[in-house]
Amino acid sequence: MTGAFIRPATPADLPAMLGYIRELAAWEGRPEAATASVPRLHALLFGPRPHAEAYMLIDPASGEPVGYAWIITLTSTFTADTRLYLEDLYISASARGKGLGRRFMAWIARLAQSRGCCGVDWSVVEGNTRAIAFYERLGAARQSGAHRYRLAGDAFDELAAESQPV
Repeated sequence: MTGAFIRPATPADLPAMLGYIRELAAWEGRPEAATASVPRLHALLFGPRPHAEAYMLIDPASGEPVGYAWIITLTSTFTADTRLYLEDLYISASARGKGLGRRFMAWIARLAQSRGCCGVDWSVVEGNTRAIAFYERLGAARQSGAHRYRLAGDAFDELAAESQPV
């Protein structure tokens, strides 16, 4: 899948994205939590004051989306710096195991670097051992308390270096 690419989500992507959100909620055992709708997603991403941004992972063979990332910017008052927060990273089951997750994470790290961020944070559901192992293979460190991860320092730089400039 060398030709897989990432692009900003458009309003036309929202029905597929909503489907992925529902798949993710069902996988986490809480399908009732996915109360989002296309109009509400549209307002968050494309309204007068966007609150987040989303990117689509495109399969080169079909040209169709196979996943998405939902991102917001965090700031730290302690260090007066910024990080990207990865609210969701989802790749459809049929596209997993092909290196796309690492490629997507490398691209997100590069995006963070291009914006002057010092890292990327995210959380993972307890018990999602496959995701936990994946994130740890990236070099991310588990933060105390919750399953929150931070990709920073050498691991951040090395992962971002795997991607083309954003």
